Amino acid sequence: MNRKSPIIYEITANVREDLIATFERYMNAQHIPDVMATGAFESSMFTRSQTGRYRISYLTDRVSLDGYLRDNAPRLRAHVVETFPDGVELSREEWEMIGDFKK
Repeated sequence: MNRKSPIIYEITANVREDLIATFERYMNAQHIPDVMATGAFESSMFTRSQTGRYRISYLTDRVSLDGYLRDNAPRLRAHVVETFPDGVELSREEWEMIGDFKK
């Protein structure tokens, strides 16, 4: 991974209340492991801010992200839509890391 320009690829999900348990199981057991298996990401985090609102963050670099978006994202996104045809709203953003501070 090119550590000179880390990218955080971030997906925010708003999930209808009756789908929350299914969504959490699917993300933990299926989708996030499938995304990580592509080899495009160094790490990921699956977090919740409130009931039904989630963020999935993947650490990568520009070249790896571009390859993922070209070669893997269409298939993996289609599977999410097939699994949750309604009740899950997704948005995606790319964040360029400009500082990294550790204790």
